[in-house]
Amino acid sequence: MIKISPSILSADFSRLGEEARAVESAGADYLHVDIMDGHFVPNLTIGPLVVAALHRATRLPLDVHLMISPVEPYIGEFVKAGAHIVTVHAEATHHLDRALAMVRELGARPGVSLNPATPVCMIEHVMHLVDLVLIMSVNPGFGGQQFIPQSLAKVRQVRQMIEATGRPIELQVDGGIKPDNIAQVFQAGADCFVAGSAVFSQPDYAAVIRQLRDNAQ
Repeated sequence: MIKISPSILSADFSRLGEEARAVESAGADYLHVDIMDGHFVPNLTIGPLVVAALHRATRLPLDVHLMISPVEPYIGEFVKAGAHIVTVHAEATHHLDRALAMVRELGARPGVSLNPATPVCMIEHVMHLVDLVLIMSVNPGFGGQQFIPQSLAKVRQVRQMIEATGRPIELQVDGGIKPDNIAQVFQAGADCFVAGSAVFSQPDYAAVIRQLRDNAQ
């Protein structure tokens, strides 16, 4: 079963609580929360206090994507704030095994993310630790970018790696996902889709989430 995780990076930040509840009512599975530090990626977004406020505002599991470095000092704060999934970048730490184990030990589900130019071999030896693999299909830092077609080959590779583990690891793709390209990403092996501007730029969130689901086949 596919999952849709609308990214609040594209929401109206003056109404974040309302926006979170709106996509919950519209049928979203997760709420994707992009954390950017202006160092690992060229943008600044939000911190644990806003994540805690979102946790109070919605019953959706918070899918927290840490685009920060160093990452280890902040994992505990985001778990405490209510993160259900905490995804860290393979490129953001020298100790990926330690960071992922920390997420699990603190009570959240660990995820690992790869930037477009990062080879999948970077996560080969941590697949036993993760519940989710996130493939970036744009260069992280800004919403509204175009999907990088070469990401499809990486999705296929990671799907094979997941199948080899025999574990129910989710394969998430983030960047440029829209109703007109979700089918090819799904066919490549993804089962969880981050959609920011595709959802929040439309007046009817339920209609576009339904369209994303219908087209992913």
